[in-house]
Amino acid sequence: MAQAARVMPTMVLASNNRGKLEELQVLFAPLGFKLVRQAELGIAEAQEPYRTFVENALAKARHAAQHSRLPALADDAGLCVDAFGGLPGVDTAFYATRFGYAKGDDNNVRALLEQMQGVENRRAAMVSTLVALRSADDPEPLIAVGRVVGEIVREPAGTNGFGFDPVMWLPEFGQTFAQLPVAQKNASSHRGRAARLMVALMRERWG
Repeated sequence: MAQAARVMPTMVLASNNRGKLEELQVLFAPLGFKLVRQAELGIAEAQEPYRTFVENALAKARHAAQHSRLPALADDAGLCVDAFGGLPGVDTAFYATRFGYAKGDDNNVRALLEQMQGVENRRAAMVSTLVALRSADDPEPLIAVGRVVGEIVREPAGTNGFGFDPVMWLPEFGQTFAQLPVAQKNASSHRGRAARLMVALMRERWG
């Protein structure tokens, strides 16, 4: 008698970013979870009123878990530029709108390079904070942070990745994130580092 096919457990991703979904789906493959974007379940984006990555990620995860009744994963990530006192930080996705551009990755990069003209200190960090919940009322959220330090180049380079990947140069590789092969980028990125920590936490805490 043939065995029934194993049903892959579903976890809602509190994001509508396809690039983020594809990256995290690969990173969480070892756990056997199927990640589904909240938009596919008819869930609107949560409000993000806080000034820290962890508070916003927790708010997004609780919102997605509440409306889906599924375990939820949220990522709040951003670029923290030393010369700007750590900004844009939690406002990274909307950075371009501060300077009259429409929201979008290309405009974000354009605005950043314009604002950094003549700035010698190019040091910056890309930070990813992941929060996972078993339910909206989970009293013990899992939190994992990944951080990568590099420098902002003066011209975009590379076509892999999204966001600020084309201008984030990594001294250890001598390339931008967008120039790295996808597998290497996933292994080395801020989100990749946070995801590995989260996978370990889920195995330890959730079994």
